[in-house]
Amino acid sequence: MIIIPAIDIKDGKVVRLFKGQFDQITEYGADPVEMARYWEALGAQYLHVVDLDGARDGKSANREIIKRIAKTVQIPVETGGGIRSREAVEELLNAGIDRVILGTRVVEDREFVRCLLRSWNASLAVSLDCLNGFVAQRGWVETSGIKGLDLARDLADMGLKYIVYTDISRDGTLAGPDIDGLKEVLAVGDLQVIASGGIKDVEDIKLLRGLKSDNLYGVITGKALYEGTLSLEEALKVC
Repeated sequence: MIIIPAIDIKDGKVVRLFKGQFDQITEYGADPVEMARYWEALGAQYLHVVDLDGARDGKSANREIIKRIAKTVQIPVETGGGIRSREAVEELLNAGIDRVILGTRVVEDREFVRCLLRSWNASLAVSLDCLNGFVAQRGWVETSGIKGLDLARDLADMGLKYIVYTDISRDGTLAGPDIDGLKEVLAVGDLQVIASGGIKDVEDIKLLRGLKSDNLYGVITGKALYEGTLSLEEALKVC
């Protein structure tokens, strides 16, 4: 299990949302590229970068910043948010992004991800963002009628390798991870799962590590790092 610092970008700045709500924003930095350098210098092995404007609006608002991050740091970067075409996936991979995270388009069009997996299986992930067990989309402002576990099973059957599981009700709350929901997702096929949402401190990292699941690839943490309730160095030691 690896620790993956999150850099969420809105209007070109580093921010965090509370439970994915765009009217509850905290700004943590004006330069996402410098933030990426900072986490790399502290020992991060991987970075999770989200274009919040793109996720909500379906348009690339911060893509050039994300490309600069990939070209600046020496560690791999995964990114998501508003990536809804084959051309966008190819553009990001060609720019040095290690893994592209898909969301809304997958919920609406399974054939889309099926086609992409034929070309870039190892470089794709799907974001499984759930509220009360159902998948949310379009920057979490809409909830579909699709159960998260059903989507996870479908994606596993397609051969998807990576999935990012987030309990929206915990994201940005420092309330601790959704262990029960995570266990259910970890039991689906051979998916490599990245846990996200609610991480508060090193005890949460130890709790996830204690699951001893070969399918738990990593954990994304954002607010805990920015608020100082979790030390990246301490978290890295645990893992």
